[in-house]
Amino acid sequence: MSDADGVGDKRAPQQEKQGLKLLIELGPLLIFFAVYAKFGIFAATGVLMATTLVSLIASKILLGHITVMPIVTAVIVTIFGGLTLWLQDATFIKMKPTIVNVLFAGVLAAGLFIKRPFLKLLFDEAFQLTDLGWTKLTLRWIGFFLFVAVLNEVVWRNFSETTWVNFKVFGILPLTMVFAAAQIKLIQKYANSA
Repeated sequence: MSDADGVGDKRAPQQEKQGLKLLIELGPLLIFFAVYAKFGIFAATGVLMATTLVSLIASKILLGHITVMPIVTAVIVTIFGGLTLWLQDATFIKMKPTIVNVLFAGVLAAGLFIKRPFLKLLFDEAFQLTDLGWTKLTLRWIGFFLFVAVLNEVVWRNFSETTWVNFKVFGILPLTMVFAAAQIKLIQKYANSA
């Protein structure tokens, strides 16, 4: 049965594209976890560095572009992963989520300070909000990124390496998804119908 207005036809490729994007972004993390379980933190770090770069290439080839956040993450993974391997000290790779989240919070805060909410630049195609809506959404994400940074510090400094790896793979991602889903009401409330 065909969709008379063509909406069904447009949604399927968009959903496939989102699924592919999610797979490209999650792939390095899942491979990191699998390699860690078999070979330990240093092998997993090397594989994370390689698969992160491969995911950028895959994003360019399969999706036609690379967004800013994966590029920043790749740079930090390369720097901190490189330090981890060079110095044989897992502290650096454990600090990486803290650094990334503080950096994202700082960039979002800077955007608000110069009155250019960067979330609007990233998500303007996905949804349209009033200026107040973008400001509130940005403030919430700043708070979330700082929360995750502190949580990462608590986990890696106070628990075993295995606990930290499990938290990195099975803690941060679900927290992010739950937080993002919790923003739907704000997005609906401040939707710009103009």
